[in-house]
Amino acid sequence: MARASSTRALLGLRGGLRGTRVLLGVCAVLVVAVAVLAGVLVGRSGGSARAQDAPAATPSPTASGSPSVADIYQKIGPSVVVVETADGSLGSGVIAADDGTVLTADHVIADGGAITVIFSDGTRSTATVASADAKTDIATLTPATLPQTLIPATLGGGAQVGGPVVAIGNPLGLTFSVSSGVVSGLNRTATTANGKFSGLIQFDAAVNPGSSGGPLLDAKGLVIGVVVSIADPSDDDSFAGIGFAVPIAGALGGGGGAGGGRGPQI
Repeated sequence: MARASSTRALLGLRGGLRGTRVLLGVCAVLVVAVAVLAGVLVGRSGGSARAQDAPAATPSPTASGSPSVADIYQKIGPSVVVVETADGSLGSGVIAADDGTVLTADHVIADGGAITVIFSDGTRSTATVASADAKTDIATLTPATLPQTLIPATLGGGAQVGGPVVAIGNPLGLTFSVSSGVVSGLNRTATTANGKFSGLIQFDAAVNPGSSGGPLLDAKGLVIGVVVSIADPSDDDSFAGIGFAVPIAGALGGGGGAGGGRGPQI
């Protein structure tokens, strides 16, 4: 009986081994089939299966589309000029064309005396009045001498209430100064010693006497206006948080409007 039992156990073991070998063989075939199938899928998808298995790439943040105030100053600063009159008064201007034409405020040069334009690289030049319009307080100048590198500003764009603005000019003789703020209102009117001017942009970037004629720029560095006056409730010719600029459309021959405000030309 013991021998018979041993024989049956041995046969059972051999049967089990045969079953295990069959099972292993089947598994091996399945592994090969899966591998082949995966290879076919990868080949058909051009490797997309591996790409799907890889961790998803985290997109890096992109830089803002709007330049900083420092960027705007670096770009537009070379386009700003000092306008000096015969009595030593200073105003501001901006190079508005490839031929060196300077856009400024009419009241800056209205005394009819000799005009000197000082470019950002230190080049000094006499200038003549090419056009002047007292009604809009805008004038253009033609310098006799141009700097070796001439960089005109880009004119255009519209003002929007709440939109950021940058002013560059020569307030109180502090040449090539920059300030920033927002558009506080549109279609304002400012009453000055030289008359009433309507359709103006109101802004809160700091400007003072000497800033007149300088550019008012939007967030992209486009000239959207020409600075002409400030509100001065205390009559001390100092900035009280309200400046006015002629919209670039008006400076170039169009525009108009009505509003409120009072202050001197600067």
